[in-house]
Formats: sequence, C-alpha cells, structure tokens
Amino acid sequence: MPLRDLTDPDHLPALDRRYVLDRPALGLGAGDPPPRILLLYGSLRERSYSRLCIEEAARLLRFFGCETRIFDPATLPLPDQHAGDDHPAVHELRELSMWSEGQVWCSPERHGQITGIMKLQIDHLPLSMGGMRPTQGRTLAVMQVSAGSQSFNSVNSLRVLGRWMRMVTIPNQSSVAKAFNEFDDAGRMKPSSYYDRIVDVMEELVRFTVLLRPHTAQLVDRYSERKEAGVPIDAATDLSSIATSPQS
Repeated sequence: MPLRDLTDPDHLPALDRRYVLDRPALGLGAGDPPPRILLLYGSLRERSYSRLCIEEAARLLRFFGCETRIFDPATLPLPDQHAGDDHPAVHELRELSMWSEGQVWCSPERHGQITGIMKLQIDHLPLSMGGMRPTQGRTLAVMQVSAGSQSFNSVNSLRVLGRWMRMVTIPNQSSVAKAFNEFDDAGRMKPSSYYDRIVDVMEELVRFTVLLRPHTAQLVDRYSERKEAGVPIDAATDLSSIATSPQS
C-alpha cells in the first residue's frame, strides 16, 4: 500500500510540553473515536521538506489523540493514464480520503505555485464517486515550504483547491521559509517559530474536526443535490420550519 511509515511517532523534541494541550478539542465534542486525518505532501525528493513537515504534523496529531495516515504519491499515475483511473495507488488514495474526517496538505513552492505532485493527488480525488463524496465536508489544514523567503502562494492555491473540493479549510496555516535551515541531519524540525506555527495549525485542525463532526451531514446538505436526486423534504422531520416560525 502507498502509505509511509512514521519513524519515531511519539518523539517530539521541538515541543515544549509545558505549554501544550494534549487534548486541544476537549469540551468541543466527542473525542472518540479518534479523529481520522489523512496527510498529503508534494515532493518525491529523498529529503523532501514538505514530507518532513507532514511527518512532524502527523506526530503532533497523534499526540493530540488522532489517527493519522500519510499517503506516498511515488507510484501515482497521471490522470487518465489508465482507463477509468484503474490503478492501485489511485484506489488507495480515494479510499484514504473516504476514510478521513480531516486532511493536511503541504506543498513546496515551485515557480511560485504548488508542485505537480501535489496537484496530481488532488486531481485524482473526484467530487463524487459512486454516490459518495471523498472530500466534501472534511476539514483541511494547508501548509507550504519554500527554498527562499517566506511566501504564501502555495497555501493560497491550496485554499482555492480546498474550497473547490467542498472542504472546510481552517483559518490558520503554515509557511516555512528556507526550509533547508529548519531541519537537523535526522530530518527532525528544530525548535523555531515555524515549528510553533505548525503546532498551532494542528491544534486548530483537531478543534475544527471535533467541533464539526456531529454536524457534517447537515452542513453539506444542498438543495440542488436533493433536487437532482429527487429527494423531497419531509415536513415531519424538517426542523427548520419550527426554528423559523413565530413564537406563540
């Protein structure tokens, strides 16, 4: 399966535990079962900084009580390269997206934009698949890494894509400048304001995922889709008329 193993999943050397909440969504909703988070990165380099950022994010999410899976895009074909996109890596990516309640996307910035590897993964996620929707209603956190000064081109593009995929993109985001300076020889992120921002983003993702969990079906319910499917509203179960009726 195209999943990456997470090395040292519980080792968080850059995290100052004096200031961290191990359950940031406590009181916002049910924490069980653990929130399911899919993480995608946008580079196939042996020392990929977008992957290293994703791995740090996955460790933090595990610390916050989530279940995480990191997709490895190395064997993903181009869209339409196989008839009906019938390829094991495509099937795996779509199944992982269906499994997830939230996602994290991290892309390098290349030529002022997200990479083709990042876009390739998103292009393989259909809005609708056999009556199911692999991305709709899921929470999303966006991050980027840059070789030069800090930029927000990639995270802005990822926000556009998240909106297009009908996801709930959280307000916070991470942009790591000169990423080659931010990791040690073992591939672990050094303590810095950039690392602290990733902690902030993962805390917020957990909160939004838990907060929206019981309301996802209602938040993505659409008139146009009910009309297309021929599903009329049942007045006996529709509570909106009660909520908007004049008080007696």
